[in-house]
Amino acid sequence: MRPFDPRLLTQVPATRKPVVALGAIGVVQGLATIGLAFALTNLVVAVVEGREVVTPGVWLVGLFAVRALLAMANELVGSWAGLRVSTVLRERLIAAWMGRDADSRPEAGRAQALATQGMTSIEPYVARYLPALVSGAFLPLLAIGTLLLVDWPSALIVALTVPLLPVFAALIGHTTEKSTQRRWQALSALSGHFLDVMRGLPTLSSYGRAEAQVETIATVSRRHRLATMQTLRLAFMSAAALELLATISVALVAVTVGIRLANGAMPLGTAMLAILLAPEAYWPIRRVGAEFHAAADGAVALDDVLGELAPTPSRPNTADRAFSAVEEAETRDPRCSVVVGGVTYSYPGAATDVLSDLSLEVPIGLTVVTGPSGAGKSTLLELLAGLRSPSAGTVSAPRSHLVTQRPFLAPGTVRDNLTLGNDSTDDELWDMLREVGLDGMVAALDQGLDTRLGDDGFGLSAGQRARLTLARAALSSAPLVLLDEPTAHLDEESAVLAHHLIQRLAELRTVVAVTHRPELLALADKHVQLLLRPTATLAEVRA
Repeated sequence: MRPFDPRLLTQVPATRKPVVALGAIGVVQGLATIGLAFALTNLVVAVVEGREVVTPGVWLVGLFAVRALLAMANELVGSWAGLRVSTVLRERLIAAWMGRDADSRPEAGRAQALATQGMTSIEPYVARYLPALVSGAFLPLLAIGTLLLVDWPSALIVALTVPLLPVFAALIGHTTEKSTQRRWQALSALSGHFLDVMRGLPTLSSYGRAEAQVETIATVSRRHRLATMQTLRLAFMSAAALELLATISVALVAVTVGIRLANGAMPLGTAMLAILLAPEAYWPIRRVGAEFHAAADGAVALDDVLGELAPTPSRPNTADRAFSAVEEAETRDPRCSVVVGGVTYSYPGAATDVLSDLSLEVPIGLTVVTGPSGAGKSTLLELLAGLRSPSAGTVSAPRSHLVTQRPFLAPGTVRDNLTLGNDSTDDELWDMLREVGLDGMVAALDQGLDTRLGDDGFGLSAGQRARLTLARAALSSAPLVLLDEPTAHLDEESAVLAHHLIQRLAELRTVVAVTHRPELLALADKHVQLLLRPTATLAEVRA
């Protein structure tokens, strides 16, 4: 059985208050439970002995009300704590991933599963398992201590049998944890495979291979289903084992108390207190076992999340590096703002290098990068943007704005997408839309700049998306603009407008563009040609 992980408080201090609040409520609930046993005993004894029952009845009703309020508070605080902790962890997790280069982030399917279903499964871990864990650590000791004062033989029986429950729970929980880890891995594999299939569905359909993926997804789903059923079987078995042990232990107390009560060796009040307090020593541990199985996914996900938040040694991120190499480059060429020195890069797990011993100085102006597919053109842009870190060598570059081949468009308004990363006014937005030839299209929309776009720019054509993101890049204040095939989806007329805008940007900024269009190459101040060669990627640089 997994104890509370203190890393939750040390690495994420914002979760301290919710966890402490749940622990405090659990302690008060334990005290109210013990008080309720005394109040109920006093009432029953008063009825049997014919004494007045008003005072014991008032105490009993009051304690029932207090316990009901504490139960409600536990549910409310538990729900708030679960939501609060999962939200904070999700924010910290995404912030940690955003601060790393692409090679240091987890695989996309695993990251998606962890940030969505993983965070959701953490909520019951915090809302239900942690309060049960506090009660399980405090209430049995309180019940045994009270029994010791009331009836030491019953306390001895309980003290000898209570340790059996956590021992059995730990043995079964260890097996359950392994099963849950296998189920979580199966879920991550299913999520990753499904994500890859959805991303590549257009390509698979065009080659007639979409139907072939149905059986693969069914196989991965079947593996996840079998792992889930195995975990459920273990959960039911462990719950039955704990219930059996607790029932036998309480029966031992009840039998000894009954015999002594029948022989007149024990008063009624003491006997009833012993019978009422004995189950309270076992119930919290049984509840911990039950809640552990309900929150087992959250426990595994929490391990993964805290592992992702822990600082890990990795290659230094270009974006976090001091740009001293830029000053060094300026001594050689005052116009250079980007310096690439002896860079070698290979993807994790790849046998060959994408870029090998690449050295490059990029001045202010337009630098065009050409080369066959697979030569590392997009990788070079990602290195310059700081999204990836080189395996060897150095990359020094100022703040940049990268436009990829599949540029990001948020599910918001046209204005939101244009002002992402800048504070441009509406007049500036319209001027820029006019430069890329989108002013008429946007003006014809129902709400103009306030028209909402769908996810990934749904509602716009590929060419319109490309021009919109090019306009956003021009509106940014980044001194380095990186463009990956900016005119790939444009017709000739739109490409001419885009080329004019890129040429104007290059007058004051450093623009690096990957392209196959000879028209843009003709406008370049510098030409970098990459070749598919394992030893040297940079073939030639033409001024």
